Parts: sequence; C-alpha cells; structure tokens
Amino acid sequence: MGGVGEPGRGPAQPGAPLPTFRWEQIRPHNLPGDKWLVIERRVYDISRWAQRHPGGSRLIGHHGAEDATDLSFVCKFLQPLLIGELAPEEPSQDGPQNAQLVEDFRALRQAVKDMKLFEAKPAFFALLLGHILAMEVLAWLTIYLLGPGWVPSTVAALILVISQAQSWYLQHDLGHTSVFRKSQWNHVAQQFVMGQLKGFSAHWWNFRHFRHHAKPNIFHKDPDVTVAPVFLLGELSIEYGKKKRRYLPYNRQHLYFFLIGPPLLVLVNFEVENLAYVLMYMRWTDLLWAASFYARFFLSYIPFYGVPGALLLFVAVRVLESHWFVWITQMNHIPKEIGHEKHRDWASSQLAATCNVEHSLFIDWFSGHLNFQIEHHLFPTMPRHNYHRVAPLVKALCTKHGLSYEVKPFLTALVDIIRSLKKSGDIWLEAYLHQ
Repeated sequence: MGGVGEPGRGPAQPGAPLPTFRWEQIRPHNLPGDKWLVIERRVYDISRWAQRHPGGSRLIGHHGAEDATDLSFVCKFLQPLLIGELAPEEPSQDGPQNAQLVEDFRALRQAVKDMKLFEAKPAFFALLLGHILAMEVLAWLTIYLLGPGWVPSTVAALILVISQAQSWYLQHDLGHTSVFRKSQWNHVAQQFVMGQLKGFSAHWWNFRHFRHHAKPNIFHKDPDVTVAPVFLLGELSIEYGKKKRRYLPYNRQHLYFFLIGPPLLVLVNFEVENLAYVLMYMRWTDLLWAASFYARFFLSYIPFYGVPGALLLFVAVRVLESHWFVWITQMNHIPKEIGHEKHRDWASSQLAATCNVEHSLFIDWFSGHLNFQIEHHLFPTMPRHNYHRVAPLVKALCTKHGLSYEVKPFLTALVDIIRSLKKSGDIWLEAYLHQ
C-alpha cells in the first residue's frame, strides 16, 4: 500500500503502489476546475474530463468529493484519471451513511439484473408510440370531419393534450435509455419524440432532468426545486424568513401557485429555457427537430382556424398539458424533504426525496408509471413496465432498514402539493415576523 497522497498529485503510474487519501483531503476538491470522485474506494481526478461527460460537467460536478459508486459512470474512461485510493481506515462514504443499506441495495440491484428487470418489452413501447400517433391523427380528423366549431375544437384540444402528455412520458423513457439496448437508438428516438412530437430539445431535457435524478430535492442542484424567489420550499422558507426577504407574499404561495405554477410551466418557462439552451449550446439539430413540430402543427390547423385560431389552439394545449405535467411530476417530490446537500448514500438520498402513489391500470397510464417514483429513482434505467415487479423488493429493503416507503392515494398526493406549499409559506411568515 502506498503512502498518504498529497493534493495535486498526477495520475497513478502503472504498477506503482497507489497513494491513499483521507476524506479530509478529498473534501476540498469540489471546486470548478478541481473535482475528485471516489468510485469503489478508488480516487479519480475528473477536473478536465468532466467537461466531456455525456451529462455535462454540472451533472457530474454535483458529486464532487463524494462516493459515486452507485452512479452510472463508464469506468474505462476514468482509468487514466486514477490518482489513488481511500486509506484502509476510511469509510467508503463521507457523511451520513448506512453501510449495511449500501451493501443490501447493491445486492438488490444485482438480483434485479438477474431477474432481467432491466430488459424492455418492445411491444409495450410500440403500443405507447402507436397510441400517441393515433391521437395526433384523430385530433386532426375531428376538425377535418366536424369543422372548427367550439365542440369539435374542444374535443380535438383534449385529444392533443393526451398526446402531448403521453409524449412527455415516452421521451422520458427514451432519455433514461430504458427502451432500446443500444444507447444511440434511445437517443435518436428521443430526438424524434421530443422534437417532432413536442417541439423541444432532447438534449435540453436530459441536461435538466439528469441533475434532478443525481440530487433530488437538493437546492441549487435539482432544478425542479430551485424555484426561489417565486416559491419557497423546505429549508429555504425559514432562511428567507430570518433574512427578512419578502419578494412575494409567500404565505399565499399555495394560492398563487394555481395562477403561475401549473398553467405556465410548459408554455412559458420550458419554452424560454429550452430555446436559451439550444442557442447557448448550439444544438442546431434539436432546433430543426423542434421546427418540424411547429411546421407540422400550424400547417395542419391554420387552414381551419387561420393564424390567430391556430395560435389559440396551441396555447390552450400547452396550458392544459402543463397542468398535467406539473401535478403528476411534483406529487411525489414537493411534499418530501427539500433542503441543502446532506451527502447521503444513493439509496438514502433517493428515498428521502420520493414517495409513491397507489397503483391502478388507469393511474399507471395517466402518470406514465411515475406513481412508482421510488422505484424509478432507485433504478432510473429500468423499463417502467417492470416497476410493479421490483416494488415489493424495494419495500422489503426499506422495512429491513426502518426507512419510509410511502404510498399515497392519488388525490391525497395532489392535495399534499398545496399543503406543502402552505406549510412552507407559514414557516416563512413565522420566521419573518418573529425571528
């Protein structure tokens, strides 16, 4: 065994004893341009390689100076970056940890692989895509055959909302590479679904969504909860209150949520954020895919409505699908623990930030199987049709370690979003007035 390593040391030499590092030496290497990772007790300097990481430097950078064994990194790329290993007396993880839970989770993941639960059923996803395309055609036929009156237009809009919502779910599956065995096929298919069927950039979505999975419900790392100063969530409520920050009436945020949350996320926030990303990172292929969506949509409906009517139809569909998207994606996260980095192990961090919603055939379809949010976060590349099979195993793991495995009725989960916003607002007001 080599001696204690020194910060700034270069790559380990082949055949030479590996230097050893203590966590106190590793912790400082979590700065822009200076990132170390620990994987299976080996220490890697990823400072330069992080810029080439498929998920972007920000994603992998969120795990700087941490153990990243349970994440999906390609170790063959990291071998040249090896600079040492943890000292024998050091724990495998820094910060709060449950060594037995980590070991049991890794055993569960191997058992899941042996059960072939990471293998997708092509017919399942073909049916999903087929029913999306069928609804796109049905919406147009409704207007073509019945005319652009209010009733046919309302029916067509609702059909398009269903198509758009289900397209979110399908592109989400593809982004997690859970449909095809080859990653490239998933990426190409995701570009088609996200671009041609939805008008967004697949690369933008992955850039955003992978950070959510890496650090769910962690401020400044998970974009889904980094919503201040518009909304205050979790630990930020008392911080804003103590600092006497009042940009909005946060004790009423559970009310103005209905005005600017669900209605505008997709129509305004996502549209602007998506365009900014495409232009900043010069994703011209994604821009062409998105342009094909807008060309198809407006060429299909302008002949019936004219430009103003087609724009009105587009806005109506975006607002309604935005409602669907927000309520479904946030019912599993907003009511859970939200705060600053705790440096937990993978399983503990995912379980603390997620809960499930009761299972039924309709809820599975309506939520894109995101009612199994716990299983999805623990095994993000698993095809969603297998969540119900792994759920009893995950529940048993939680029971063994005394961890919460929360399953709610669907309506309760929706109401809990509002309850959580109100609770956070009340905490802010109390701190603002009295602390």
